[in-house]
Amino acid sequence: MAYYADIILPLSLPKPYTYGVLESQEKHLKTGMRVAVPFGKTKVYTGIVAKIHQDKPALYEVKYIEEILDETPIVTLKQLEIWQWIAAYYLCNIGEVLKAALPSALLLESETVVELNKEKEIQVEELSDQEYLIYEALQQKSILKVQEIMGILGLKKVLPIIQAMATKDVVVINQELYKQYKPKLVRYVKISEAYRDQEQLTAFLATIQKAAPKQYEVMLSYFSIEASTKKPITPKQLAEAAKTTPSTIKSLVSKGVLDEYYLQHDRMGFQGDTASSSPVLTPHQTAAFEAINTAFLDKNVCLLHGVTSSGKTEVYVKLIEAQLQQDKQVLFMVPEIGLTTQLIARLQRYFGEEVQVYHSRNSVNERVETYQHVLTQTKGKIVIGTRSAVFLPFKNLGLIIVDEEHETTYKQYDPAPRYNARDISVLLAQKFNAKVLLGSATPSLESYDNAKKEKYALVELTKRYGNVLPPAIQLVDLKQKYKRKQMTGHFSDTLLQEMKTCLGEGKQVILFQNRRGYSPILECNTCGFSPQCPNCDVSLTYHKHNHSLRCHYCGYHIAMQLQCMGCGSTEISTKGFGTEQIETELKSVFKDYKIARMDLDTTRGKYACEKIISEFEQQQIDILVGTQMLAKGLDFRNVALVGIMNADTLLNYPDFRAHERCFQLLVQVSGRAGRTKEQGKVLIQSFNPNHQILQQVTTNQYAKMAEEQLYERKNFKYPPSYKLIRVVVKHKDYNAVNEAADWLTKAYQNAFKEYVLGPEFPPVMRIRNAYIKYILIKVPPAYSLQKTKAYLERINISFSAIGAFRKIRLNVNVDPY
Repeated sequence: MAYYADIILPLSLPKPYTYGVLESQEKHLKTGMRVAVPFGKTKVYTGIVAKIHQDKPALYEVKYIEEILDETPIVTLKQLEIWQWIAAYYLCNIGEVLKAALPSALLLESETVVELNKEKEIQVEELSDQEYLIYEALQQKSILKVQEIMGILGLKKVLPIIQAMATKDVVVINQELYKQYKPKLVRYVKISEAYRDQEQLTAFLATIQKAAPKQYEVMLSYFSIEASTKKPITPKQLAEAAKTTPSTIKSLVSKGVLDEYYLQHDRMGFQGDTASSSPVLTPHQTAAFEAINTAFLDKNVCLLHGVTSSGKTEVYVKLIEAQLQQDKQVLFMVPEIGLTTQLIARLQRYFGEEVQVYHSRNSVNERVETYQHVLTQTKGKIVIGTRSAVFLPFKNLGLIIVDEEHETTYKQYDPAPRYNARDISVLLAQKFNAKVLLGSATPSLESYDNAKKEKYALVELTKRYGNVLPPAIQLVDLKQKYKRKQMTGHFSDTLLQEMKTCLGEGKQVILFQNRRGYSPILECNTCGFSPQCPNCDVSLTYHKHNHSLRCHYCGYHIAMQLQCMGCGSTEISTKGFGTEQIETELKSVFKDYKIARMDLDTTRGKYACEKIISEFEQQQIDILVGTQMLAKGLDFRNVALVGIMNADTLLNYPDFRAHERCFQLLVQVSGRAGRTKEQGKVLIQSFNPNHQILQQVTTNQYAKMAEEQLYERKNFKYPPSYKLIRVVVKHKDYNAVNEAADWLTKAYQNAFKEYVLGPEFPPVMRIRNAYIKYILIKVPPAYSLQKTKAYLERINISFSAIGAFRKIRLNVNVDPY
């Protein structure tokens, strides 16, 4: 009886494809293994075996699995179940989930490889000029990749030429898989077996003592190192101990006295020391720790609402210890890569090599190694990671900690799957019968509402660690300051005076402005022209450090214009301000102090964020200017003052969550001040200091803010009372987008009536030359979400079947905010 396998491919396909299994493969093939399979005319892809069965497909001719790539499955059955759930809930294809879930180095790609046909006598005169150049290149190197031929000839397209040569039997075309992951191998040396014999070794040492004194010193150094350590010895270590060069070591290897060998090493091995004891909890922390353990007896999810600097991390450490004692795995999720720097150091002090890290700034090889450690449970029972860490192959998961659970970065926006890692963590815990702890000083209204409805447990930690006083928050009225001419650039006299006092006392200052660049708009004073991005409907942002105008959506950039591009006038001014302009103004006022900036522009390198945080911790930086990166869980002990340059940009954002997010961001960034015994200070500059949200921030009235916002959300039919699904229509043709969006809206309104909003263009209606239109569907509590999505999918399939709409891109985003 023939066997078949359903294979998930890393492509946007509606379902897995079925492939035939060769007899030689039947005994080895298992669900969860990677296989190489042909797809299309020339491509070979890596797929994952989802199911093995004996049902032959009736609708298409079966192709066969070319190669099994693993000895054991690298995807667990629980992972496959979670992938299926994500695809169904977020209305995407399981192939898109696979592409997001596996490190890219595990998804092998095929390359077109060309070689001369050795069985045919080639008539050179029959070749065209371009064919002859390819023929010459192949004569010099018998096998070449298509990309290599393109490089040699300087041509953009050579595949049609190669295919023409193949029809003449001049060349043979093959597809070859290349492996991206390469283990890190470290070279070591040891005494060869022949010279382990004492007599032979003694005779050799006597021979080289005078004839080759350097080699003699190497041998003595080898025995000295071997006696003092059990660890393998590297050639470099041996050369340094003997005070000689690597060539001396090579001579001993060539004589067969020393043998070279290689061991595989992790790229992210822990080198430091671990602490001897775990942290001692304060009475408030102890009460919270016990309350969480009690809550976990009845509920799987607990929300820890702990004020900033209350010591939530110490509580986390105690909970992790309890899981390790039961030999369980722990997932510790953080919203930003920048946050991991301090957190990794703190957790490694307690748990050493048990801590593994998983995020996008790791190299592909580093991510593969972490993935394999989690799968095999060799080490790394604790994984610190960003949202993609929910896809790791856990086998014995006991606890998931979602730190700063309110952060929007847990939501994936593009590409699909557009999942929320916080919500996936709850599903992940259900699969393993594990517990989830959501931690935040300003919980999301969804989590807080679930806690109030007793769906989640709620534990509160209301005191700062060591009974440190919360920072004193003061609002500065910018309207009055400008009127009285008490402004220097974008700084009020109040903020400048507080900064001078703080710096004079040897303390540090953080300044927050949630916009990067120097100025968001460049404007001509004569004609009002403002340079726009040619690909997006947005103004170019001025970056002073490299005198460029840059689009923050598509990356388009041009040099700074000294004359207006519309009328040629030199009267050009900037409107608005970003972190770079704040930094420039500071350098003219505080010339004797070290000033640094922390935003997307200054943290692009792998270790750039870590370097800035380290320098600020070591007080090499006096004033740190930054965006919302600064607001997330960082612990700086010497910061006495936090200044928020303009709170109004957060309040006036066109989003139903604007007030909630403004409160969260301001409270979080305020929490960076005064984390030791001395009370810190926060100054919030605003043109509207009497705004209700700002007043609630000054007194930290989270419960009051949450109550008001939840009431408004319920009245206006927004989450958490209603679910939202956003359909995004994209195309380069403006009229096509309008026509498609109108058709879809009418189709949706037939079923969902007044719960369909739009279609509407977003504030930036064109990105990368594609026009965008939104349709928003509100799903009432009484509606079945599953039936709603099923109906939505049927309409979308009908839409795709219409010839005029086939080139329209349609994205569906469930829970888009």
